[in-house]
Amino acid sequence: MRVRHKARAVLLDGGHLVFLQRGWPGGDPYCTTVGGSVEPEDADLEAALRREALEEIGATIGSATEFLTLTEPRGTGTVVQHYFLAELVAMDLDLRHGPELDDPDTGFFEPVRVALSRPAVAALNLQPAELVDYVLGHVDAWGARPSHGVTTP
Repeated sequence: MRVRHKARAVLLDGGHLVFLQRGWPGGDPYCTTVGGSVEPEDADLEAALRREALEEIGATIGSATEFLTLTEPRGTGTVVQHYFLAELVAMDLDLRHGPELDDPDTGFFEPVRVALSRPAVAALNLQPAELVDYVLGHVDAWGARPSHGVTTP
């Protein structure tokens, strides 16, 4: 059985959270976390997370702390999703790159900033459900953390 690991981040941006809005023509858009597959050249989960954040939204992130791991069967294998909480240090959409940007079958994906509050998170079509439950249970504590600021042109 094949096991694939993915590294994903809930990003803190001052008084906001940054997610990734995904969608395809004719479908309903939804929000998820920035991140993706761990590649053989990645030194570890955090290295994969940093690479994916740069590829998907042109982001540099600060320290990252894993807070949730979800395992799900997929096809003939298993996908293990590792979720991290990380501070967004900088974001420049002009730095985005990677195969996702060149493949129309991947649909669109854009960063979305939402208030660091339960009502704002509850209003998103955030997926998966286990992530929503965790974020809603911790968003108030995350809002009480000191902010280090961010540069988003």
